[in-house]
Amino acid sequence: VFTLHHKSKAYLNHQQEYKMKIQGKVFVVTGGASGLGAATARYLIEKKAKVIMVDMNHELGTELQQQLGAAALFITLDVTDEDAVKTFFENIEQQYGQLNGLVNCAGIGPSAKVLGRDGIHELALFQKVFNINVMGTFNMIRFAANLMAKYQLQSDEEERGVIVNTASVAAFDGQIGQTAYAGSKGAVVAMTLPLARELAREAIRVMTIAPGIMETPMLKSLPQNVQDALGEMVPFPPRLAKPEEFAHMVGHIFENSYLNGEVIRLDGAIRMQPK
Repeated sequence: VFTLHHKSKAYLNHQQEYKMKIQGKVFVVTGGASGLGAATARYLIEKKAKVIMVDMNHELGTELQQQLGAAALFITLDVTDEDAVKTFFENIEQQYGQLNGLVNCAGIGPSAKVLGRDGIHELALFQKVFNINVMGTFNMIRFAANLMAKYQLQSDEEERGVIVNTASVAAFDGQIGQTAYAGSKGAVVAMTLPLARELAREAIRVMTIAPGIMETPMLKSLPQNVQDALGEMVPFPPRLAKPEEFAHMVGHIFENSYLNGEVIRLDGAIRMQPK
């Protein structure tokens, strides 16, 4: 019994040595100018990381960069543009020499019924949602994984990098009018395990977070009574989730090396109604 206990304790100590160190590492955050992406960037900067934020909102992005200081960099980037993303990661390699984490927060969520009052669902809108939420996410992943795989492991490290994608509870509980959005987030969910399985050989983990009703800029613009009503739909705690809570989950995923190939619902136990 003593021997078993001794080995178990040694194993735990061994595992603790391999906890990913956020400090000094290089991370890319898409959708980094506001909402979940901005909160994640701020969290990582507070942990002494180097963070490159990308977004299409140049004004908000540059403002956040100034707030976060020298360890933060903002780049205006369309995540669906293959050539621009390729060049972006080439520049990351030249400037930083490594990449240790990617957090995909860029996405859109328009609502439209298949058979609406103004006619049938526009195919162009459906394609746009998938282009940004799925193609954009995958476009960033493939170039990020390529750069992460080049990282030379140090003696006290067991992983080269971590990729965290953002889905939604809509992937499981899609409401009326969310066919495009739920479908796109369902695709992100479905990519998680095959990506984790493939990239395991490169010592890269892949995880997905499926947030519930988050206190994003879009929701905060709604009347307070509407925000309160949405919060009351959540079993516990009965409120909107804070972007900082999403950021903390990202941080935990980075630091817990046994989390891999899974989707975590961050939703206060909500299960969305049909409408």
